Amino acid sequence: ANYPRIADRVFAAPHDFVAHIPVLQESGTTPKDVVALDLGSIRGAGDAAVSVRPEKLFGRHCAILGATGGGKSWTVARLLQEVTHHRAKVLLLDATSEYRTLLSSNTLHFHLGEPVDKAKESESCSLPAQDFQESDFMALFEPAGKVQGPKLREAIRSLRLVRIDPTLADNTGVLKKEGMEKAGIEKEWRRHSKQLEDPRSPFDVTLLAKQLLAECVFPEPVGRGLGGPSRWGGVNSNDYSFCLSLAARIHSVVTSPAFSPVFGESGRPFGSCLGDFLSNPNVRIMRLCLGGVSYEFRAREFIVNAIGRTVLNAARQGEFRKRPLLVVLDEAHNFLGRSIGSEDSRIYLDSFELIAREGRKYGLNICLATQRPRDLTEGVLSQIGTLIVHRLTNDRDREIVERACGEIDRSASAFLASLRSGEAVIIGVDFPIPLTVQIHRPSTPPASDGPDYQTAWRYDGGPGSSEDVSSPK
Repeated sequence: ANYPRIADRVFAAPHDFVAHIPVLQESGTTPKDVVALDLGSIRGAGDAAVSVRPEKLFGRHCAILGATGGGKSWTVARLLQEVTHHRAKVLLLDATSEYRTLLSSNTLHFHLGEPVDKAKESESCSLPAQDFQESDFMALFEPAGKVQGPKLREAIRSLRLVRIDPTLADNTGVLKKEGMEKAGIEKEWRRHSKQLEDPRSPFDVTLLAKQLLAECVFPEPVGRGLGGPSRWGGVNSNDYSFCLSLAARIHSVVTSPAFSPVFGESGRPFGSCLGDFLSNPNVRIMRLCLGGVSYEFRAREFIVNAIGRTVLNAARQGEFRKRPLLVVLDEAHNFLGRSIGSEDSRIYLDSFELIAREGRKYGLNICLATQRPRDLTEGVLSQIGTLIVHRLTNDRDREIVERACGEIDRSASAFLASLRSGEAVIIGVDFPIPLTVQIHRPSTPPASDGPDYQTAWRYDGGPGSSEDVSSPK
């Protein structure tokens, strides 16, 4: 607020003192057996090592920001390396398979789908349809108009009833209504009403297209002497034609390779994999590779949101109160602030925003890594207490950093564009001053290098060899 006057004394803090700040307690002392993560050293002073206590780094959630090539992935790898020295539990959602180099001695590797690059000891994992809610399916299949929506809900309800009582199904596995008596089925509806109305109650999604068309019947027979209101009538051709397009879309989504981790049979359920990881005292990191999940039908966003919801539900049940869980979401801009579905059935993918808002009290924290801070929602950014900022060249991204932190102004944020690769500024409520750190090289760097053009484009063959490609004169 007040600039110094001419002849005022200027005090420079020694590098060793500045490096000591992140491990200090509120009393200004450092406990002897403090748990701290060795991140790097003060810029320009390689002997001034910077170690940060995990509660200062992750206690109020953390975000690692930086443009491509700024060293963001190295920082994530360095953090993962450091947490393996302690009794930590970290769930890493690897969007691009670049962290497949993590050592299998302290990491469980899982993958969804079939990624091109797998870790050596990676196990297939699935996300069963039971992990999704009814609103998820409504948004995914996008029913239109006043006919498709109610019919889709009725079809889901009928398949839930068939799952509870398989004797009600016909030889194709669906609940046939055409010309059938209502009394017995309505009795079962009333008997299992609580399960049928639960949005998380499971059903066989692969039969949904067939069941949808089976719902297209008249509420009672048309004409006299056909049974009256105690039976369903014949096929309603108008409703049937309206629902044909929705049935085709359901079939294409369910059978799409993009959703093979959801509707396919391969791989252990994610909940089982997570349970094994949490109960294994010798494993520190669970890496879930998303490199095999397609972008078709917004499958990635849909699946990651369901993973976040599953983890949050486990936190609400008290799974992480005694031993906190840190969730690291790579390429977070691809998953946060998204929505799927049409206007009539749109849902917002907000599970990680909910984790940011209420996860702390349950022992669940998140660490987001992104190269596009401007794509993060205000609801998430407002809950982030610590930022590790690498080089940012976009002025809109630097404005996000200014708004998220009160300790940095426009002149200081302009400095972010000149950071070298591997340098980062740590900013947060637990850091009295922005701290510029050169991040140490991780022992197992991520596989994030680009193509080697010098090797790929170099011509080494002699005249007449198989590699001799002559350009036209």
